[in-house]
Amino acid sequence: MAEFSWDIRSPLDRALVAGAYGAPGEAGVSLTEIRDFDLVQVMARRGQAGEMARAAKARFGVAAPETPKAASAADAALIWSGPDQFLVLSKGGTHTMEMLAPIFAGSASLSDQSHARALISVSGERAHAMLAKLSSIDLHPDMFAVGAAAATSMDHTSVTLWRGKDRNEQAVFNLLVFATFAESLWHTVLDSAAEYGVTIGHSEEWA
Repeated sequence: MAEFSWDIRSPLDRALVAGAYGAPGEAGVSLTEIRDFDLVQVMARRGQAGEMARAAKARFGVAAPETPKAASAADAALIWSGPDQFLVLSKGGTHTMEMLAPIFAGSASLSDQSHARALISVSGERAHAMLAKLSSIDLHPDMFAVGAAAATSMDHTSVTLWRGKDRNEQAVFNLLVFATFAESLWHTVLDSAAEYGVTIGHSEEWA
């Protein structure tokens, strides 16, 4: 009987070419694919939203978001994904579904999304202008502050979007997209950013 070995590859493995792209000179946008993460969706069972929230606070030390926001814990991000549900994003091996299952036993159902999504971080002086081409959400700092989140669409692609901590006094936006649509969205974002100049890379950390 033949034996098969499966290599785990990023959904952007073919599309992402590290380096510079678009207009020459100082890049206005930085695109980074975040790799090596665990992503677990936590969904409250009927009548158990309060118990789920208490379990989350005990585990992560921060309250799980009840509105479109992202909460930063010491080693994870809790991202609103709908009424009575949120995503737990962490560095690979930190908060796996197996680790979280006993924490939320009885109060929530869990779904491992680690290999079903791709995560793109967008930053730079012109990041806001670039995203304005693709999103109907008002991303002005007065309206979309650090920690704000949204379940939205970009170029007809469903995206979970949240604003991370500023880097070098510039806004950082995180885009979580289903793996099957990641390559298409990546090319759309790249084309939209080209006029500003782009630096491209990948990392194991998110903002």
